[in-house]
Amino acid sequence: MRTNSWAKDSIFYHVYPLGYCGAPRKNDFSAEPVPRLDKLTSDLGRIRSLGFDALYLGPVFESVAHGYDPVSWRTVDRRLGDRDTLRRLSAEAKRLGMRLVLDGVFNHTGREHPWFRALCDRGIAAPRSPEAARYASVREGHSPAGDPFMYEGWAGHYDLAKLNLRNEGTKAELIGAALSWIDDYGIDGIRLDAADSLDMDFLSELASACRGHKADFWLMGEVVFGDYRKWVGQTGNAGVLDSVTNYECYKGLWSSHLDANYFEIAYALKRQFGDGGLYRHADLYSFADNHDVDRVASKLAKDEQLYPLYCLLFTMPGIPSVYYGSERGAKAKRDEHSDWPLRPSIEEALASGAQADLEGTIKRLAQLRRDMPVLRSGDYRELAVAKESLAFERSAEGRKAVVAVNAAGTSAAMEVKADDGTWRDELNGGVAYRASGGRLRFDVPKTWARVLVRD
Repeated sequence: MRTNSWAKDSIFYHVYPLGYCGAPRKNDFSAEPVPRLDKLTSDLGRIRSLGFDALYLGPVFESVAHGYDPVSWRTVDRRLGDRDTLRRLSAEAKRLGMRLVLDGVFNHTGREHPWFRALCDRGIAAPRSPEAARYASVREGHSPAGDPFMYEGWAGHYDLAKLNLRNEGTKAELIGAALSWIDDYGIDGIRLDAADSLDMDFLSELASACRGHKADFWLMGEVVFGDYRKWVGQTGNAGVLDSVTNYECYKGLWSSHLDANYFEIAYALKRQFGDGGLYRHADLYSFADNHDVDRVASKLAKDEQLYPLYCLLFTMPGIPSVYYGSERGAKAKRDEHSDWPLRPSIEEALASGAQADLEGTIKRLAQLRRDMPVLRSGDYRELAVAKESLAFERSAEGRKAVVAVNAAGTSAAMEVKADDGTWRDELNGGVAYRASGGRLRFDVPKTWARVLVRD
């Protein structure tokens, strides 16, 4: 199994650049590049000060509208700037000691991509043309988008034409683009959009090429449903990717708080990471919200529950990520037809959040995670679970930590199995508790947590 130590030890800040920088929602393909990405570059110091040491950027290359409808994998979107703009961002990230990961949209193109425009121009009269071969299932007929031929639209969306990833020319361009990002911008990894739809042979070729170019290159896939072992492997099986999105725990994080039902997240964590867990040796990518789902602060009934939720996110197994603005409890829900409400400017995102203290909490949790290797790589064992409380142990190389989280509006008295001796709360100023007879008793403040380590 591959273990990419830099990613496993990192804390990610997730940015959707077109939104963050206040770019126009549509690309006119004629305006001069505007270096809006410089806004993010100038903000990296603030982001780094909160404890984030890895930056995951959503789409930055030329697209029709939202970035996931690409028209180029090499030209920076003119709404964000140009090659030099992205290079400035990369250089500043490196100066601050931050890793940089870009979004790779390799499953489909927008309808304005030169390949698709050429297909439209040539039409079905040349079905064996290079353009037809680059896309999936091009055939006679009429598409729902009004084209005089049929093709496969990703998930039924015909503004997103699915690529044929078994075509050699298509693969060569995509892999060549990925390698150019390493050379031109010094990136450290790629998040693969719609990874659960990508051809596995293509993924293998892409992974081999990128790792051959940069040995510690990190590949993370967007996988919503399915058995994550297909992509990340397990003991004795390296897998193609280093990580995938942990949507199972994403759902458990918010709904366990909304429904006062910690049994849900406890079940998911035990199923994934407990003794004999499906993904016990995998480094999954953990998050509470992102550019595709409602802000977690808009899902919870009580803002104060954000605090135990983020305590869980930073102490459970996985690689934690925070979506921009959510460090202050930003609120937003997607509307019936658009994800744009989830992707505002950074000013709008921060203004929509009412939890200014949450930034300090996240900074505190990030430092705790950095100071305690057992939280980054330790095994997981459930100790106690109730409707609004959960306690678990993380252990590695003879070190143990007891994490206890309380989502209730009142303090919770807890008792768990633990080695005899003095246990100190590293999250709360070192307050001490004494375990005897193999039992450790303590209280957890309302909507808060304890992280206990034995002297």
